[in-house]
Amino acid sequence: MAPAHIGQATRGTTNTNRLRRVDRWIARHPVLRRCADPLVVDLGYGASGVTALELEARLRAARDDVEVLGLEIDPDRVSRARAQLDEVRAGRTAFSRAARVSFARGGFEVPVPGGRRPAVIRAFNVLRQYDETDVADAWSRMTSRLAPDGMLVEGTCDEIGRVSTWIEVGPDAAPRSLTVSLRLAGLDSPAIAAERLPKALIHRNVAGERVHDLLTMLDDEWRRAAPASAFGPVQRWRSALQAMSTRGAELGDRSRWRLGEFTVPWSAVAPA
Repeated sequence: MAPAHIGQATRGTTNTNRLRRVDRWIARHPVLRRCADPLVVDLGYGASGVTALELEARLRAARDDVEVLGLEIDPDRVSRARAQLDEVRAGRTAFSRAARVSFARGGFEVPVPGGRRPAVIRAFNVLRQYDETDVADAWSRMTSRLAPDGMLVEGTCDEIGRVSTWIEVGPDAAPRSLTVSLRLAGLDSPAIAAERLPKALIHRNVAGERVHDLLTMLDDEWRRAAPASAFGPVQRWRSALQAMSTRGAELGDRSRWRLGEFTVPWSAVAPA
């Protein structure tokens, strides 16, 4: 009997470079850099295997022994991704012929050959079609497959990757942090992040909720920092985040601010 795959097929939207922001965040994360077995799962990669191939290429700079397993419920998508991988192996793409990437069928149960436990599971734009009440169970299923010191990175982004947010979840299925990452060039208002919050938070952007307070503060300080835009959007962003920090916000590694990114502890956004 064929194994049961848990979950629904995603819409399948896949664009080159769409997940570059979260990829570079994972590449710098201590979980990847220090793990004993650098197996990373790209869960629900969509209609094309390109995001898994890009993920491996970006992470290889941090761990040259990284392996990426792309999982999809739709068997046609798996076949398509494997055909793409054949092109890679034949040297007909820009990806390394030696890319340590494979593709298989799977859902929230995260089937991995040999009983290996991934150091990282990236599940992007997967839970958007679910109800908020489904999130905890999905997190629990996925994190139960992690290595003891692994992490789930669950989030969402727009179609071209200019607006992105994600939650880091530990092996105990407890969320640890929220990261917001925006393309600063041409940014009108950082409040646009509200449209791409992960499912656990997207319906919480209302008065009385912590994530609403955070995004309101961000938008307020971005407007107050308008004079700094004379020195470019990065300086305006840094000025806004510095003002938030002065007001008591914990915004993570300051070296990431220049990328249009900040990370807050889960306690700063946890639903009331």
